Amino acid sequence: MQKCSYVFDSPIGKLFLAESDGALSDLSFCPVSNSIYKETPILALTAQMLREYFDGQRREFDIELNLEGTEFQVRAWNALCTIPYGETRSYKEQAATVGNAKAFRAVGAANRKNPISIIVPCHRVIGSSGALVGYGGGLDKKQALLCLEREFSALNR
Repeated sequence: MQKCSYVFDSPIGKLFLAESDGALSDLSFCPVSNSIYKETPILALTAQMLREYFDGQRREFDIELNLEGTEFQVRAWNALCTIPYGETRSYKEQAATVGNAKAFRAVGAANRKNPISIIVPCHRVIGSSGALVGYGGGLDKKQALLCLEREFSALNR
């Protein structure tokens, strides 16, 4: 089945969304290959939730996801979804959540292949030293997302 895609203009640049089999399958910083441009109800709902997120009105996303990857990748991506809004974890901490604290490099590799950025929040994973490392959209976008979440977390305390 061909994916339907949609472009969302966000404060950090264009985001490319795609739907497959009635669920969100992609949210990335580059166009989704092998897709046709068509706004669907799932993509419109995702865009609305992203607007709310960037406006500080949404901390969690309630949208059906189609995560396609290896068993390990899906476990790593599900672990990302347990990191609370406005908080960060190290790759080692994420690896421990997946069940193997020594698998931090494998977790980093899985995060690099995360197909649903922001909603599956790989931007919340940082180096053990606290340094910002690795992000498919670029470290400037990772920093912007973390700052946005910290700012709105502080306002809502």
